[in-house]
Amino acid sequence: MTAKRSFFERLTGAVKMDETEDIDRSPAVSVKQQSKNGELSSWIDQETDKEAELTVDVYQTSDMIVVKSMIAGVRPEDLDVSITRDSVTVRGRREEERVSGDDDYLMRELYWGSFSRTVSLPEEIDVDEAEAVEKHGLLILKLPKLDKKRQSKLKVKTV
Repeated sequence: MTAKRSFFERLTGAVKMDETEDIDRSPAVSVKQQSKNGELSSWIDQETDKEAELTVDVYQTSDMIVVKSMIAGVRPEDLDVSITRDSVTVRGRREEERVSGDDDYLMRELYWGSFSRTVSLPEEIDVDEAEAVEKHGLLILKLPKLDKKRQSKLKVKTV
């Protein structure tokens, strides 16, 4: 005869320790998996090969779209900023300067390695007038909007 389960046990699905015989004890998911070339590798190792996504703030004024991102610790020559009329991509790499061994660290929270971010822009921009500035680790991209209402007169030449 089984004992009646308490309200808390019914609500949460909790099981008393002496009732654990009915619990599914399938093995946990393995950290190791077989790669395409047949070698065993850890999914943790595979995660370190990916690029991190750069965090950005994007806002617009009446005549400009501004993209800001923290890139502290990245040299300007290690940055690649590519723009088209409707998107901007920032790509780079933050290199770690090792001053201590892995066993000496008490905390490791900083990101080191490749990063990138592509932002789709809400309006077309003038690629030729765009400007990139770095100040105190903050990257600021100033992207002037195209003035689609602007008109100019063309002179007709005779040939």
